[in-house]
Amino acid sequence: MEVVLFGLFSSEDEELYILDCMAYCMIFMAVGVFVILLFEKLRYGRYSDSKYGFPVNAKFAWFVQEMPSFFVPLCLLVWASPAKTSLLPNQLLIAMYIFHYAQRCFIYPFLIRGGKPTPFIPFALAFVFCFYNGYMQIRYLSHYAEYPADWVTHPCFTAGSVLWLVGWVVNVHSDHILRNLRKPGETGYRIPNGGMFEYVSGANFLGEITEWVGFALAGHSVHSSAFAISTIVMLASRAVHHHKWYLAKFEDYPKSRKALIPFLF
Repeated sequence: MEVVLFGLFSSEDEELYILDCMAYCMIFMAVGVFVILLFEKLRYGRYSDSKYGFPVNAKFAWFVQEMPSFFVPLCLLVWASPAKTSLLPNQLLIAMYIFHYAQRCFIYPFLIRGGKPTPFIPFALAFVFCFYNGYMQIRYLSHYAEYPADWVTHPCFTAGSVLWLVGWVVNVHSDHILRNLRKPGETGYRIPNGGMFEYVSGANFLGEITEWVGFALAGHSVHSSAFAISTIVMLASRAVHHHKWYLAKFEDYPKSRKALIPFLF
């Protein structure tokens, strides 16, 4: 793998430059997506639309589109030199990323109950994003990221790690609540309650945003920051659309509940 990657670039400096450019491009694209999502919804789940491509089974779509976020990093790590992967800050940041996507790839899809098919275009775009981001994050952390020897005790790393863990717990718990809204054989939608759903309509989105904001704080790089910004743009929009949808569909929907940020937004 190292030979292949170095064959694509004239030097390590060039590859690092490309990784930086990828991060800035992701931020630029996030700005564009933000503008688009002011007028459009992400077309999967309850907002699926056949004009965005043929339907792909929900379990299959989630499994396949998340695969690059796990297997691309895994391949990069198998052939990575130990110069950076033996360092504790790098190991912990890589573990955060891999742990999240192991759950999203091998556990989450197979717990889905009757999810609506995903149109092909959103499915394909998600696959490309996961491949792009998986390479950018882990190639940087496994080969280029350098942190002070005491970085794991730095307030940024400590606070970021705590945020990541809290966000992961909120995300997984919120998904559990959503999966168990219906009894076996039931169809339709119900109001989610419990956990962070007592405060916001997008509790699962709040959890994932918190995760990657924490990751960005702990990672302290343009690459992790770009991922956090992209996540905020896409999932904040999703939370707002869900909130409006709940308010329109259910007359008894809690009026004090916010879309994404408890008590504020």
